[in-house]
Amino acid sequence: FGTYRQLLEAVTLNPAMGDYLDMAGNRAANPNENYAREVLQLFSIGLTQLNQDGTPMIGLDGQPIATYDQDTVNAFARVFTGWNYAPPPYAGVVNYIDPMVATENRHDKQPKTLLEGVTLRANQTAAKDLSDALDNIFNHPNVGPFVSKLLIQHLVTSNPSPDYVRRVARVFADNGLGVRGDMKSIIRAILLDPEAAENPTL
Repeated sequence: FGTYRQLLEAVTLNPAMGDYLDMAGNRAANPNENYAREVLQLFSIGLTQLNQDGTPMIGLDGQPIATYDQDTVNAFARVFTGWNYAPPPYAGVVNYIDPMVATENRHDKQPKTLLEGVTLRANQTAAKDLSDALDNIFNHPNVGPFVSKLLIQHLVTSNPSPDYVRRVARVFADNGLGVRGDMKSIIRAILLDPEAAENPTL
């Protein structure tokens, strides 16, 4: 119940997630795309640019506008290099308890261009690259409507109205005290929304 940014970092450095999506042991010599792709597609912004009510933005060609391309995935894959399990609690036992730790000589030190044209400078540490990249994701305009709609679908109804999504996304953007992604305020907004009160499943 902190902020979504804190949750995003905790998930990113979780050793079980590192195992599941191949971030653990990811090396500059051969970056693995799995976590980079999933953190964008499933955990934060989705595949298409969204209006604040969760509906897709449509381009001049009549098609939804993509949020990122393969080059972006490649850049994030390089961000997530150099991380591996923390030292084991006992010999021969993988540490699935503590957050992953960085090994600098396995981290890609080249510049990386992320979402919205933001570029990370060369020769940053693995931790600095990770922090900057997660900030880049967290502050993308898609995160509010994308995450809000998913939470509404899991907590209240599978088919929320665009107005419902917009109201919750507004709280995601600012909890009233200038804080973005405050999970307590977001969940409160979801459960106390008039549309939630009208839903017979609650």
